[in-house]
Amino acid sequence: METKTNLTRRQFFGTSLKTLAGVGLASSFMGKALSETCELTPPQTEGPFYPVRDQADKDNDLTWVKGQRQRAKGQIIHVMGTVRDDSCEPLQGALVEIWQACESGKYNHPGDPNTAPLDPNFQYWGRAVSDEKGQYHFITILPGNYPAAPGWIRPSHIHFKIQRRGFHELTTQMYFQGNPYNAGDRILMALPPQEQEKVIILFQKSPNVFEFEQGSQVGTFDIGLRLVR
Repeated sequence: METKTNLTRRQFFGTSLKTLAGVGLASSFMGKALSETCELTPPQTEGPFYPVRDQADKDNDLTWVKGQRQRAKGQIIHVMGTVRDDSCEPLQGALVEIWQACESGKYNHPGDPNTAPLDPNFQYWGRAVSDEKGQYHFITILPGNYPAAPGWIRPSHIHFKIQRRGFHELTTQMYFQGNPYNAGDRILMALPPQEQEKVIILFQKSPNVFEFEQGSQVGTFDIGLRLVR
């Protein structure tokens, strides 16, 4: 039976990046953050399902819940990225929160009308703090699509909220390249095409090294914050 590792977020993330570099994949997953992304990330609506209840488990691994013996259902994914300012400088100490639906498309929120089942082994919300290189890391699952209104299916997405002193708080959403419901999503399509490109992320099969589970996927979502002036 699998058990949750005791590695801290910083230890896991640092080790993972070193391993990626060692197998020649660091540029594939993190190189974009180092060379291309200096622009601000577009804000998007927070939505109605931001967590309203506190929880004991608040770490960056949403696939395990403290006290539970089984792992969450669904495709395991690693979401990595770099938090930068509008001058391309990495930002240490940024608080990155995420929340999302489970594999069935259900949020752990009293206001969610979706009749799909909850997953008691999924954490639903987590947080991480960017390191000295501005990097953050989450382990989670691919969230399910779900009905938002008649004729509107929301594609898989993860909500982000990023805060750091001296910068404007950012709330946004991250989407998955290739999802068939992206093109019909009213929230995503409200962004100009060039802004959509910043929040639709390609996930790839993870390298076959011990830090990444067999069959998991890795994606890079870089975040640009606006300085308060």
